[in-house]
Amino acid sequence: MPTIDQPEAAPPTSRLRLTYEDYVAMSADKRYELIDGELYMPPAPNEGHQSAVGVLYGSAAYHVRKKRLGKVYVAPFDVVLSEHDTVQPDVIFVSNARRGIITPDNIRGAPDWVAEVLSPGSAVRDYRAKKKLYAESGVREYWIIDPVARAVDIYLLEGAAYRLAERVCETGNATSRVIEGFSVSLADLFEE
Repeated sequence: MPTIDQPEAAPPTSRLRLTYEDYVAMSADKRYELIDGELYMPPAPNEGHQSAVGVLYGSAAYHVRKKRLGKVYVAPFDVVLSEHDTVQPDVIFVSNARRGIITPDNIRGAPDWVAEVLSPGSAVRDYRAKKKLYAESGVREYWIIDPVARAVDIYLLEGAAYRLAERVCETGNATSRVIEGFSVSLADLFEE
């Protein structure tokens, strides 16, 4: 216990939690994400990642536009889920019913469906931090696509957590439960 002549120890410092305003003020030529106030700078995607993202985005955008179901976006496009959470999912779907969350600069709120394609170094964040964040924010369906394993994990929101609805490997189709009538062939998704 400090005496009257001794100063008290300074209270422990807490971790600085960045906000969306801090995030926007950073360099525009880098790709960042903000999860629980912590800044992440993902490495540049590799060829397998970019190929899968291209096929998925092209297929989803064509289907959604043809059926007039909403809007599909591809990264980098900010999704602001809270003051301390801004992410850039690889592919994003917002239904017509939720179009009000789309602004000229970003999406403010939970999209209906997001997909993340794993890159070296992103698996832990995609399976843990982002999965938890997307569930807590109300993203109804979350796909995690693994080009190395040639697999798609499809998670559906139940309450405030995800349930693995299906794991599609090697062949077959990954089918959305949220984007009406949408599916993509794994042969196309992982074409070499």
